[in-house]
Amino acid sequence: MFVHHVFFWLNNPDATAERSKLLEGLKQLKAIESIHTVHIGVPASTDRPVIEKGYDFSLLLVFNDMEAHDTYQVHPVHKQFVETCAQLWSKVLIYDAVDA
Repeated sequence: MFVHHVFFWLNNPDATAERSKLLEGLKQLKAIESIHTVHIGVPASTDRPVIEKGYDFSLLLVFNDMEAHDTYQVHPVHKQFVETCAQLWSKVLIYDAVDA
């Protein structure tokens, strides 16, 4: 299993149109066949000192293996997402993980 977790900070988090555009772009990634599981989220209402809540969206993708992840990275839908949406975010953090 290969887990790819991406956190996005928007340039203008209060701009409804920009939030909608990024959300729509994230949803389009679901069409990529090599993805096993997709979860698109926003910060939960939990409140503890160890919880990072400063991001605007999270994207959690699960792949069967690293090869499937690598296919995703070069997929035209993913490339189009980056081209269309990259100007919307000020920061992106990515955490990739494999089974221990």
